[in-house]
Amino acid sequence: MKKIILLSLLVVPAILLASGHAESETSRYLMQTGRENDFWPRVINFTIFAALLYYLVANPIKDFFTGRSKGIASQLNEIEEKLQAAKNEKKEAQTRLDASEKKADEILVDAKAEAVILAEKIATANQNDLLLLEKQLEDKMNFEERKSAREAIDEVLSENITTEDINLNETKVVDIISKNVNGKVA
Repeated sequence: MKKIILLSLLVVPAILLASGHAESETSRYLMQTGRENDFWPRVINFTIFAALLYYLVANPIKDFFTGRSKGIASQLNEIEEKLQAAKNEKKEAQTRLDASEKKADEILVDAKAEAVILAEKIATANQNDLLLLEKQLEDKMNFEERKSAREAIDEVLSENITTEDINLNETKVVDIISKNVNGKVA
């Protein structure tokens, strides 16, 4: 209600002043009032207008600028928080990077040590395999020597000695068979 009254106080003088254009009305006004100019009434009207305008518009303008400054301040705070969060993440990432580099160095050292151990194991296994192969070769060579000696002996004996050349009696045959049986059993 106050706003309507104040608005009417503002509008009514403006309408009254706007209605007096004619020169005859101005001269009549001057005659009736005895004033040659209307400066002071206009000053009063302007003051009333300015006061009403201030009363109606000041608070919304203040609220707008206050809200705007608070909005800007909150945006700045958000930006600062994001910047701080980014700095913290960078520090964490750097820490993780340093830890990863240390772990990578440890893994390299361990891998080199394992490589040396594996190389030694492989060398030892190869050495053992080589010794085993040499032993097998030696055994095979001995076997082949014996085999070739047997074949040579069998050949010589089969060509030169006949069954008629060997005198065997029953006791000698039993002794030979028992030696063969005892030798195989033992």
